[in-house]
Amino acid sequence: MFDYLLSPEALALRDEVREFVKAVPRQLLIDMDNDKVQFPKEFLQEAGRRNLMGCRYPRAWGGRGLDWVTTAMVMEEVGVLGYIMACTFGVGAELVCDAIILHGTDAQKEKYVKPLLKGELFAAECLTEPRGGSDFFGTNTTAEDKGDHFLISGQKRFIVGGEGADYFLVYARTDEEAKPHKSLTCFIVDRGPGVTVEYLYGLMGCRGGGAARIVFDRVRVPKENIVGHLNGAFAVFNTMMIPERLGTAAMTIGAARPALEVATAYTTKRRAFGKTINRYQGVSFQVAEAAMLLDASRSMIYTTCRAVDEAVEPARIRRMVSESKKFVTEACQTVAEKSMQVMGGIGYTTIYPVEKIVRDLRLASIWTGTNEVMSLIIAGEWYDEQAAARKDGRTRDCETDAEEAFAADEKIL
Repeated sequence: MFDYLLSPEALALRDEVREFVKAVPRQLLIDMDNDKVQFPKEFLQEAGRRNLMGCRYPRAWGGRGLDWVTTAMVMEEVGVLGYIMACTFGVGAELVCDAIILHGTDAQKEKYVKPLLKGELFAAECLTEPRGGSDFFGTNTTAEDKGDHFLISGQKRFIVGGEGADYFLVYARTDEEAKPHKSLTCFIVDRGPGVTVEYLYGLMGCRGGGAARIVFDRVRVPKENIVGHLNGAFAVFNTMMIPERLGTAAMTIGAARPALEVATAYTTKRRAFGKTINRYQGVSFQVAEAAMLLDASRSMIYTTCRAVDEAVEPARIRRMVSESKKFVTEACQTVAEKSMQVMGGIGYTTIYPVEKIVRDLRLASIWTGTNEVMSLIIAGEWYDEQAAARKDGRTRDCETDAEEAFAADEKIL
């Protein structure tokens, strides 16, 4: 944690979050990993009672009016409990709330945001479908206009919190003739008649978060539950990608941190060939690299958070958020794997939590947009930035600095 980047108010909040994290029973974490608990309602209720969710939202709707830098700190600290705890915390407090705060009506904020941030309601975001993950605009879920309401039909899967949610943020097709970016609408759908949890997934890691397949069978949704505008889901989706991907990256740091802390303590005690194993470079250099990756991850996260707080140009934010999601998730997976490696066989057992952390973090580079999609976004935005820079001549043309830069007939493109 980079204390010097946090305001006094943020530092005080950090201490609150750490006290909350320490109070969470270890048995809850164990029961979730063993699928004995399908959704941690009590955990979210307590977070709400302590006013720890949605800290960057206006106080009028239950937040604390803070910034993205502070939010990243909160997500890291909650992530220490495990990746799935941060996922369930973030899905409602960051993803669903973000859409309603930025695009919803005051009535929607009063009805859905306030109780969620108090821990009185739970929510889930419904993006992925059986035939579409990264292809968001290829959704097959439909919403049929019936005058004063819509009838929504379709399926969403891998929905974190699907088992426990009281309402869902659902994207559905409302114009079959329009281009993909102008054909979808975002809805708030209450759990009720026609909403069914059909399947609860058995997962490699990140268990206990209620990841489910949700079926919507002609679910009646009033028009006042449209978030934003009819056929305007693209605008909601665009803003959602910031908390979804940046929040994912921040929480990954917290989830990886305990692995390195456990491995560091272990290697200073474990003895082999007459001395503790941290005295061997084969061990200490791996720990050093893991520590470096965690700090590099934080540096990227806080820089990107500052860019979002300062509202730099959207294209730059898209690139930085995508870079953060890709780099941090992959770096933290390496941190967890190196932590296991230096511990040897005992790290592969349930005697220590490292094996669980390795399993959990495998999800990080897959969900909220695969890291391959992040590379696609990064490449596109980078090439556009460079083309614009060359066109307006705002940077030095370093290509001409080579001794034979102007050699005739050599630059054959």
